Amino acid sequence: MKKFLQEFKKFITRGNVMDMAVGTIVGAAFTAIVTALSNGILKPLINTVLYYCFGGNSDALEKMYTMLIRVNDAEGNIDLANSIYIDWGAFISAIINFLLVAFVLFLIIKAFNSVKDAKDNLTDTLKRAEMKQEKGLKLTRAEKKALEEKAKIEEEARLAEEQAKLEAEKEPTPDPVVVLLQEIRDQLKNNK
Repeated sequence: MKKFLQEFKKFITRGNVMDMAVGTIVGAAFTAIVTALSNGILKPLINTVLYYCFGGNSDALEKMYTMLIRVNDAEGNIDLANSIYIDWGAFISAIINFLLVAFVLFLIIKAFNSVKDAKDNLTDTLKRAEMKQEKGLKLTRAEKKALEEKAKIEEEARLAEEQAKLEAEKEPTPDPVVVLLQEIRDQLKNNK
C-alpha cells in the first residue's frame, strides 16, 4: 500500500499532470466567458437580426422559431414558456461559441508548438555543433552562438553551486549536545 501511495504521489506531482490540471481549469473558465458572450450578447443580437429579417412584426416571432407544439396564452399570443420550439438563434449562437473556442485552442496549440519547435531546433543545432567541434570542422554562426550560450549557462550553474557550497561552509552546524543543553536550560527557565 505504501508503494502504491508513493507511485500515486509521483504521478500527481509530475509536471504533465499539473499542466493538465491548470489547462483544464483555464479551459473551463474560458468556456464560461465564451458561453456568457454567446448567450448574453450574441444570441440577443442574432435574434434581433432574425426578427427584422422576417419583417419585424408580430408574425416575425413565429418565423424566428420553428414551433413543434404551440401553446397560446389567454390573449392568443404564443406562450414561449409552455410551447415546444426550435430556437434558431440559440443554435447559431452555439455554432459561433464552438468556432470561438476552437479558434482560441488552435492559437494556444500553435504557440506551444512553435516554442517546442524552437527548443528542438536549438537542441539539434547544439548537437550538430558539438559533433562538428569534435571533428574539427568549421562552425556556422548559429552553432557558435549555441555553444556560447551553453557554456554561459554551464558557467552560471557552476558559480551558483560554488556559492551555495561557500554559504553552507560559512554556517557551522551546531553541536547536538549544545543544542540539547540549551533547550534544557530554556525549559528550566520557563518552569520557574
